[in-house]
Amino acid sequence: MPFSSSLRTETVYVVFVCSGNICRSPMAEIILRDAVENAGLDSDVLLGSCGIGGWHVGESADPRAQKELVRAGYDPTHTAAQLGKEHSDATLFIAMDSSHVQGLKHAGIPKERIRLLRSFDPKSPKGAEVADPYYGGRDGFVRTREEIEAAADGIVAWIRETLALASDR
Repeated sequence: MPFSSSLRTETVYVVFVCSGNICRSPMAEIILRDAVENAGLDSDVLLGSCGIGGWHVGESADPRAQKELVRAGYDPTHTAAQLGKEHSDATLFIAMDSSHVQGLKHAGIPKERIRLLRSFDPKSPKGAEVADPYYGGRDGFVRTREEIEAAADGIVAWIRETLALASDR
C-alpha cells in the first residue's frame, strides 16, 4: 500500500520485505493486518510488503503460502511488488533475513529504519531470521506463519509506542 501524503503525520507505515514478495513478506503483511485491526489501530497504520527482486511483480502469493494463510483463517489476497520509491516513506522496513537487510541498505534505506522480523519476538535469539520456505514443503510455510505470529504482538507494541511518540510532538 503506497504512502499517501494526505494522511496525518502520525500515521505509521510498515513495509515487510523478502526476496520476491510471494512467500514471507506477504504472509507477514496479511497476518499483521489482522493483528493491527484486532488492536484497533488500522486507521493509523499502513502496511505493505515488497521484494528486493522483481521476479514476481504482479503475481499473487505462492499457492502454498495462500493455502497456509487460509488454513489459519487469514484472507490471502495479495499482489507482489518490488521495492521502489513508493515504499521510501515507510516508518519501518521489517526484513525477513539478513540478505534483505543488506538489500535495503544498498537501496539507501537508513539502518535505523530496518529491523529483522524475529527481533520483535522476545523468545527468538538475537539475529534470528525467517527462513525461506519457497524450496520446501508445507512445514516451511507453517513455520513461517508461526514465526510471524510469534512476532506480531511485538510489532503491534512497537506501532503503539511509535504512535504515542508521534502524538507527543
